[in-house]
Amino acid sequence: MTNKLFISTILLVTSCLMSCNKKGDKQSEEQIAISSTADQSSSNDSLLNSVSGNVTMKQISTFPNKVILTGLGDHRLVSIYKSKATTGSTENSSSSSCSYDSDESGDESNEHFMPGIDILFGYNLLNIAHYDLKLEKGNYLFSHPVLVKTLYYPSFTQDSLDNQPINRNYYLVSVYDEDTNKDSLINKKDLRRFYHFDASSNIKKLLIPIDYSVVRSQYDSKNDLMYIFARQDENKNGTQDKTEPVHIFWFSLKTPDTAKLLY
Repeated sequence: MTNKLFISTILLVTSCLMSCNKKGDKQSEEQIAISSTADQSSSNDSLLNSVSGNVTMKQISTFPNKVILTGLGDHRLVSIYKSKATTGSTENSSSSSCSYDSDESGDESNEHFMPGIDILFGYNLLNIAHYDLKLEKGNYLFSHPVLVKTLYYPSFTQDSLDNQPINRNYYLVSVYDEDTNKDSLINKKDLRRFYHFDASSNIKKLLIPIDYSVVRSQYDSKNDLMYIFARQDENKNGTQDKTEPVHIFWFSLKTPDTAKLLY
């Protein structure tokens, strides 16, 4: 083997190894490892099972990325990310808003406009902190680290619908918040939940039934409705299977406290 051929072979092998490592790192980044027996001080990624109620945000290394300005003057949100990760999240400008769309691989993209609502897409987004400027009190939306995929919040600038001012006074969150398939990880293989929070973030309600996993959404501008496409976990294995049925739920964005089955 000539020197040139030997060097080319070495470079090719090295390049392949680096590519595989980067791919593996990217795949392993966005997850929360769960262990019911691990020493909490030994690893930032090692958490007690969330069902036990022993998990706190102090048990994993995080950082606050930015203060999110909402259309509710006294209410501000803070995005909390996993420390060792690149956030990879994008926040839409306050002058425009859109719903999320998720294909079968879990990748999210912008779809329809939603008046009065701005959106934050998450990557290694472990929680959202809420702070009331008037009461000078703060709290987390979730009591333990989760994987927030989409946060909907009242738009900072005044928005309108059919030339009429429109204001929202709640938050909606699409999230992986439980190790539903019992593989000791919270990640995209688990069921994706959809919650409604009131303005103070003290009242949380699951909008889509617990045995479903959210797939995508669609906005109905004529009726100011949101449609949620969700896959039912028929075999109760805690994960999405492509052979399982997809149902459609709807709720009014004026009063998003109850979701009804459309299909």
